[in-house]
Amino acid sequence: MTTIFDAPEEFATTALAGFAALHGRFVRLVKGGVVRSTSVPEGKVAVIVGGGSGHYPAFAGYVGPGLADAAVAGDVFASPSTAAVARVCRKAHRGGGILLGFGNYAGDVLNFGVAAERLRAEGIDVRIVAVTDDVASAPAETVAKRRGVAGDLVIFKIAGAAAEAGLSLDEVERLARHANARTVSFGVAFDGCTLPGSAGPLFIVPRGKMALGLGIHGEPGISEETIVSAGDLATLLTQKLLPERPKDARKVGVILNGLGATKYEELFVLWTAISARLEQAGLEIVAPEAGEFVTSLDMQGCSLTLIFLDDELERYWTAACDTPVLRRGGAIATTPATDILAGEDGPATYPPADAEGQRGGACIARIFTEISVLLHEGEEELGRIDAVAGDGDHGQGMARGAAAALEAAKAASAAGAGTASVLAAAGDAWADRAGGTSGAIWGLLLRSWSNALSDDGAVDGRAVVKGARRALDSVMRLGGAKIGDKTLVDAFSPFVDALEKSFAESGSLATAWGHAASASKLAADATTQLTPKLGRARPLAERSLGHPDAGAVSLAMIAGCVATLLI
Repeated sequence: MTTIFDAPEEFATTALAGFAALHGRFVRLVKGGVVRSTSVPEGKVAVIVGGGSGHYPAFAGYVGPGLADAAVAGDVFASPSTAAVARVCRKAHRGGGILLGFGNYAGDVLNFGVAAERLRAEGIDVRIVAVTDDVASAPAETVAKRRGVAGDLVIFKIAGAAAEAGLSLDEVERLARHANARTVSFGVAFDGCTLPGSAGPLFIVPRGKMALGLGIHGEPGISEETIVSAGDLATLLTQKLLPERPKDARKVGVILNGLGATKYEELFVLWTAISARLEQAGLEIVAPEAGEFVTSLDMQGCSLTLIFLDDELERYWTAACDTPVLRRGGAIATTPATDILAGEDGPATYPPADAEGQRGGACIARIFTEISVLLHEGEEELGRIDAVAGDGDHGQGMARGAAAALEAAKAASAAGAGTASVLAAAGDAWADRAGGTSGAIWGLLLRSWSNALSDDGAVDGRAVVKGARRALDSVMRLGGAKIGDKTLVDAFSPFVDALEKSFAESGSLATAWGHAASASKLAADATTQLTPKLGRARPLAERSLGHPDAGAVSLAMIAGCVATLLI
């Protein structure tokens, strides 16, 4: 049970501040994450990592000489927002380009991907490596669908060492991808984890059982078996991973990882059996680590990560580093950073808007008032739907995002912003506060929709309809979802189709929106017959059958709410 906190919603932010205060020799706190507190040579490749909080020491604990230059921190089990990723990257960039590393989760892929697009538009060369080490989440034939778990540290360590050695961005990226292709992980849980403020764990493992193939965001395992001895557990873990050993592999780097509530002594007992199994397989163990490296709050369990080394990878796996959680080799000479970080962003400014545009902006703010109330009231039910095969945070994220969007919309409207600017501000705030997949999608959706609108003149129904199509196209392009994948797209695509058809026939935005809202509700209900193809729910697809998708349901709810306001 996670018991030490004040306000649960501030748990991640407060924990990050405490970490930075304790480890000032390594890091300094910036909005949305931490950056190295030691000087970094100009022209060095910046290795920037990140993801949700609740996994300490991932990811802030990896920041320091020889490893990462910065870490971006989302809320508990939620991806950092696009704005946070871009902000931290700008502060850490030293002219040599950026390698972004993160686990292969939908929210991270979307937020880091959109941030990379923004940074490239600013002239910064950004490369992306999504870690895919979890063998439980997809077979070897579809390795690109695998999640990133404790293998994150392995890939980041090798990329960080390559960057510290002065290699080019091309070479750092190549080595990170090479390491990722030769890294595999598998884990078991003996009990679930509890979010701060929650009454119970996200999942329960029956007494005497262990869950196999769990996720680090509170997802339950793909199967359950009776708890076995340390020797048999070592056999199980190694047998899951050794079949993916490359033919040329004679050496292996190892991480035996505790998930948050497993004692180090237990890991040490398990290590004696694991090392024996690896040696029996003819592998030489190089620089093994046992301890907590990628946790899941207070989850009881462990995971095994192997990187099958060649001469090149071994050089960077064993290279010196100095971070709060991992220290190797001789000391790396450093000096405190002397540059002064830019202060936090000042008050937002908006393009000028005429009177009609300002009225449109005020209308957008009123709409978000109702959306925020709706999602606050539906938070528990949306969380329940999401928990069937996910981590149960969808309701919380949507309520939090809508509340932030409302505050931003009200502030923008009060400052005289027009329709497009108010909607864009709401979208950015939604993404920045909600984090995670839903936050990224709704931020992208609203921002893309706003690009079709104007800050001058009355709200144009044709522009609203055009914006809906733009929003859908952006979500599908950057999110990778399509009809039938059991996501928000399954409700959004019918909404847009119906909106376009009805508006062409009636010329009335209110009429068209009403028809579109009805279409989205029917489509959301129909997702009960689908199994998920993307996201955290995919490994537990069968559990999802017979239940609607939470993202599709929440979109239909919002569409219906707006329909009542347009009458």
